[in-house]
Formats: sequence, C-alpha cells, structure tokens
Amino acid sequence: MAVVFQATGAATALSSTIIFDSKRIQSSHLRFLLGSVHFVVSFRSRSVLERKKICCAVRSDGRLYSGSSPRGRKAEPLIANAVATKAESSTASAASKPGHELLLYEALREGLDEEMERDATVCVIGEDVGHYGGSYKVTRGLADKYGDLRVLDTPIAENSFTGMAVGAAMTGLRPIVEGMNMGFLLLAFNQISNNCGMLHYTSGGQFKIPVVIRGPGGVGRQLGAEHSQRLESYFQSIPGIQLVACSTPYNAKGLMKAAIRSENPVILFEHVLLYNLKERIPDEEYVCNLEEAEMVRPGEHVTILTYSRMRYHVMQAAKTLVNKGYDPEVIDIRSLKPFDLYTIGNSVKKTHRVLIVEECMRTGGIGASLTAAINENFNDYLDAPIVCLSSQDVPTPYAGTLEEWTVVQPPQIVAAVEQLCR
Repeated sequence: MAVVFQATGAATALSSTIIFDSKRIQSSHLRFLLGSVHFVVSFRSRSVLERKKICCAVRSDGRLYSGSSPRGRKAEPLIANAVATKAESSTASAASKPGHELLLYEALREGLDEEMERDATVCVIGEDVGHYGGSYKVTRGLADKYGDLRVLDTPIAENSFTGMAVGAAMTGLRPIVEGMNMGFLLLAFNQISNNCGMLHYTSGGQFKIPVVIRGPGGVGRQLGAEHSQRLESYFQSIPGIQLVACSTPYNAKGLMKAAIRSENPVILFEHVLLYNLKERIPDEEYVCNLEEAEMVRPGEHVTILTYSRMRYHVMQAAKTLVNKGYDPEVIDIRSLKPFDLYTIGNSVKKTHRVLIVEECMRTGGIGASLTAAINENFNDYLDAPIVCLSSQDVPTPYAGTLEEWTVVQPPQIVAAVEQLCR
C-alpha cells in the first residue's frame, strides 16, 4: 500500500505529489514530513475497487494570518499562481534539462553514495545510520553496499561519536556525522568547537579536519521546543567552521558533494519540512560552490535574502508582490558562513533596499550578522534601513497555532516589502 500526499495551500511554494512506501515510513514520521497547510491523503491499494480517499484539512480556511496581535487578526489569502513572475535562474534551468526526479532526502543520499563510491576514505558515523537507514532515510541502503565499517552505527552518545569522527579525520578519513536532530548535537558542542574548528590552527597546520556534520533541524509540524531548534547562529560563532543550508534537491546534492570534498569542517543544515520536496536534477555529475549564493529570482525594487525553508515562504509572497506591482529580487544565501558578499553586494547596489527573512532567532541570528555585514560594506548604497524578519525569541510551542505565530509567514513578508518600497 502506498500513501499519496497532494500538497496545496498558501504555505506550499511548489505544487507536488509525494509518494511514500507505507511499509518503510513509520506513521509517526508522516505528520512532520510535509510543509503544507492543506493536504489530501489517498490510500492506494493494489485493487482499484479497494481505493479510498480521505481529505484532511489542517486548517479550515486554507489562509495564513497576519497582524501583530492575536486579537482581531484577519485572514489574508495569498495568490497561489501569479501570471507576471520572472523565470527562476539556476535551479529552474537545471530542472528543465533532461535528468531524473528525486526527493530532497534522496538527493542527499545520491550525493553521499557517489562520494563514497569515488573515495574509499569517506565514511558515515551516527545513530541508526546503518541498516535502519537514518532517521530520515538519507543513508538507506548504504550499509548493505559499503559494509558496517564505513557506515557505522553508534550508541546514543553525540559527544563520543563526534569526537571519534574528528580523530578519524586527523588520520586521513573523511567522516560524515549525522545528527538525528541538530538539537542533539549541542551535546557535542565541545568537540565541534574546541576540536573540529580549532585543531588545524592549534596543530600548526599539521592536521586537516575534513568532517561533514549534517542533520535535520528547523521548525517542523508540532515537534515541540527541543526538536524545533534553529542552531545556525550557535555554530556560526565557531572559528574554523563553514556553514551551508540546502533548500532544494539540486543544491542538497551539490552541497553535500562539495562539503565532503572540502578540506575544512562543514556543517550542512537540512530542514525537516523539505525532505520530501521533489525536483528534477541533472544526470551528469555536478558540485555546488560552498561559498556562493543562488539568485532565485532577479528583480529591481528590493533584495530579499533568505535560506532553507523560508525560501518558499518568500517565493509565495513574491507572487503576491508581483501582482501588486513590485519586482523583488530573491537570493538564497545558502552559505551561512562565510557570506557571499559579492552576489549580495551587487544586488544591494541595484535595488538599494534589503529585506532579510530567516527562521533563525532574531537575537544573535544569521540575520543579525548579515545586517552587520551589509551595513559595514554597502551602507552607502542603501536608501532605507535593512529590515529583518526572524522567528520569535521564545521556545517553539507545541500547539500548532502558537507555533505558526513564532515563524515568519508570507503575509508578513508582503507587508514588509510594501513598507520598504514606500
């Protein structure tokens, strides 16, 4: 039996149908694998006569709310399909070429598989990464192909196996550490900071630490505070670490391959609600640049800088903005450390207005660092103060309606652009 999710609604930027094998995916995973507001569940059996369809609406009206106060807030529909949108750049052009369709987690696995086949020093370490296939099935099938020594299951001890990965990197291996959830890697913060980030320097260049640390994070669908953490700003403060965030199957695979080949320690952030995003990617090999932003939508009126899941909230808002006469330029910064100031700077010089949209916390978040970098380097080109939309500085509530209030929604982006462009 297969389960088919047809995603619709204002929060879904890409219209797609996602098919799961119900024998492989546990029911507890289904509620946070989708980032849509509405979904339709179809249970397909082998017999057409046995087919049943159940329609489930998470919210009754399919609208996103805007406003600063819960009292008297009004529902504001977003335009699902704008007619005046410009063609998206690199990712869209790649999707139009011959290739094969993959979900984001499958693209990560394909990139990992290709690098393990190319380089025998590449190995995977983490909890349940072996025959179980990882908590989100990114490593499924790799243990059978490469054996238990290259795909090593570990006890629930993040500090231990992260430290072991650093030691393995010092001896010439290229380990990939999977955190079952990015929040759990706080237990290994000492190993990541004092060992992973500093050993190349403190050893006088005698050791390289080609480690990749990856795993799911971000606000899911009612996963609770401890499983909804955005730790980009935590790790951004560590010297010697590169940070990247994937947002599409195309750049997920390309960034994975680039991170594995890098001589520096790299943390790859994946979002729990993007794992089942589908896209056509090229059949031929490609590698993304770890320090390069992606121009998602060229524009003239305002530069919108974003990354990860917020890319789709921004693109949803962009459709509404275009129909209102605005021409936003959308950039997926991808590299959270260091920033691609060349791409960002050229955009600022053209539009003279900047809006930053992130899921990270407002205080000390990626947006705060990005605001400082733009003000220091391109202040003379700004015609208005930089606006930053971030998550609320509160633990993420479990209640769905409260959880939604803590994260930036498309109507807020629309309102911010209208205010900036007055």
